[in-house]
Amino acid sequence: MFENLSGKIENALRSLKGEGQISEINVAETMKEIRKALLDADVNYKVAKDFTAKVKDEALGQKILINVKPGQLLVKIVHDELTKLMGSKHEGIRFAKTGITIILIAGLQGSGKTTFTGKLARLLKSQGKNVLLAACDVYRPAAIDQLQVLADQVGVELYKEIDHKDAVKIANNAVTAAKKANKDVLIIDTAGRLAIDEQMMTEITNVKASVSPHEILFVVDSMTGQDAVNTAKAFNERLDFDGVVLTKLDGDTRGGAAISISSVVEKPIKFISTGEKMEALDLFHPERMASRILGMGDVISLVERAQMIYDEEEAQRIHKKIRKNEFDFNDFLSQLGHIKKLGNIKDVLSMIPGMGNAVKDLEIGDDAFKHIEAIIRSMTFKEREKPEILNGSRRKRIATGSGRSLQEVNDLLKQFESMKKVMKQMNDSQQGAKGAGKMKMNPFGRR
Repeated sequence: MFENLSGKIENALRSLKGEGQISEINVAETMKEIRKALLDADVNYKVAKDFTAKVKDEALGQKILINVKPGQLLVKIVHDELTKLMGSKHEGIRFAKTGITIILIAGLQGSGKTTFTGKLARLLKSQGKNVLLAACDVYRPAAIDQLQVLADQVGVELYKEIDHKDAVKIANNAVTAAKKANKDVLIIDTAGRLAIDEQMMTEITNVKASVSPHEILFVVDSMTGQDAVNTAKAFNERLDFDGVVLTKLDGDTRGGAAISISSVVEKPIKFISTGEKMEALDLFHPERMASRILGMGDVISLVERAQMIYDEEEAQRIHKKIRKNEFDFNDFLSQLGHIKKLGNIKDVLSMIPGMGNAVKDLEIGDDAFKHIEAIIRSMTFKEREKPEILNGSRRKRIATGSGRSLQEVNDLLKQFESMKKVMKQMNDSQQGAKGAGKMKMNPFGRR
């Protein structure tokens, strides 16, 4: 996401780094390059033109401070204007003050609407909400089955009516069922179409009128670029939705929809989805996204992701094993699982400031650890627990069983031993620092 755009904007801003001062000429040249970069990223033409005009006016109106270089100042102005363009601040879901909160999900078929419904249910459940899903897509084959699988996966209940084809009636019955079961949130998944049509619009507006949702979220495939923006406009005119959800931001997308859509429809982007996994859902923060576009990373979102999957009991168990130098391949496999829950590895690395360009050309997919997992899973439990018993014949068997070469097995074992040494050294140094601290507090020690 935004790789090409980030690189082009960075190159445009680099031209100002050697300048002693901001002038109309050098700013105009830089803005021309940035406008071109935005258009290449499929940003709406009017949005790109207005954006660069605002940045230029702001830059020429600024007084240059002695300790702030022109390039640095322009980066800040571009960052601030990008943040405003994408909505200025994060806006979350508006929950009902009392009783059940009804959330209506809308969008075209193939936009990732049903998958998002499952992800949202998981997120709200993790926040302590008692959630019920409602299957109101009565047209797409297997839509109800898909939602049932997702509901089971995230551990929430699903309201469905197999025999009825009246979406409005099903939605009303779901509200009744949710109230009866004392649910906090009802999420209604509605039917999508391959294109906008009158029947689709009439049905979704009738559902809205019938259940009076507290929140309507429009789900859009970011890979469709400006088509996404145009679709959002058409839906908003009929539904007056409350927020946008951008899906498939991990795909081969130019990012234009993320930058344009909020400004064009005047509605906030509330969530972004970056993969098929149920954990791959982030709250949208305009300021953080602006930082990522400018290659500054997004440490806050990375920490929030890590906190969501943090298991204190597991962390203490692992720390104890490291302290005793007993960290084994079972523990390593467990930690790989936690890392994978953070999302796409390349996406995670790009959140670290300065790492965006470093990983730009790297091919790192969701299967980055697949070969490592295959090797470990080909070991017996005893071999994982005691890697020192892995002699030549055992290693050959593991290589054959995992479909990897003997060299790869040997490399993994060497890397694992090196990692264990580093972890032990870090633990020893931490313990030493604690001991030194105690000695400072009580230089005579205990007698």
